[in-house]
Amino acid sequence: APHITIFGADVPRLPNTTCFSLGGMTAETFLMKLDLAGVAISSGAACSSGKVEQSHVLAAMGIDAAQSASALRVSFGWQTQEADIHRFLDIFRSFIEQQKAA
Repeated sequence: APHITIFGADVPRLPNTTCFSLGGMTAETFLMKLDLAGVAISSGAACSSGKVEQSHVLAAMGIDAAQSASALRVSFGWQTQEADIHRFLDIFRSFIEQQKAA
């Protein structure tokens, strides 16, 4: 199963956004699974959206390139419903269980 690391967990940050990594796998694997389920999240840090190279934000935080490649960013907005959060968590749990079984 992938090791989950939450970036900036011990510092003040936006309450609606979290960036984390699923160690041992690339972010694209999980992004594709979510996309197929109709859920949109992003990879890397917000300041690096759309870029192929390592996020300069994560690099400045001391995150190495391999872990940065597995970084995912989840943000909730004013239109996010509780059901949306539960759906994401259900898909996330399913994905982690599949990775444990692999």
